[in-house]
Amino acid sequence: MDNYFLYLSVAAIMVASPGPGVILTLSNSIRYGFKSALSGIVGIALGILIIAVISASSLGLLLATSAVAFTVLKYLGAAYLIYLGIKLWLSPAIMLQGDIGDNIVEYRYLLRFKEGFLITLLNPKPIFFFMSLFPQFINHQQSYLLQFSMLTLTFCGLILFVHTLYALGANSMKKWLSTPKGSKTINRVGGSVFVLFGFGLATSQR
Repeated sequence: MDNYFLYLSVAAIMVASPGPGVILTLSNSIRYGFKSALSGIVGIALGILIIAVISASSLGLLLATSAVAFTVLKYLGAAYLIYLGIKLWLSPAIMLQGDIGDNIVEYRYLLRFKEGFLITLLNPKPIFFFMSLFPQFINHQQSYLLQFSMLTLTFCGLILFVHTLYALGANSMKKWLSTPKGSKTINRVGGSVFVLFGFGLATSQR
């Protein structure tokens, strides 16, 4: 823990690096607005929190040693990414505007949260990231639980902070990107990226 700021730097680079979560945050902010994007960000952060706990448990060891368990989770995650990509590709060019009920708004937030949560939880790669990263910054002569909690909450906090910046930046460009041509381009590019991430995950190795 003497190298906490080094961990902070490594974690920040990991969080800010383009990946499915970042693409989802950008897409949600542009297509549904900043508040809906926040729901997805909370889902991503919660997914990472659960993955960090898994990486510190016997389940993380199982995924690291069992080819079957890793492959099943990998293909589930890949299928979900490809599903999101196709769904985004086929989405309407412009979101309909107007008065909508509270139930519809709440459902939209819940849907964005679920997407962020599943896109993170079904990807086995972060488990190996945490299993390899955390031991480098934990002093085994001190409280493991306290150090683990600090590292995990720091990572989740960085997700909330960095992804919120991404969402704000994307939302500020929304009026230029939400034209029929611009929003259609966003749908096609974002959808293609999700599909590529899906195929990349499906062909990845431990």
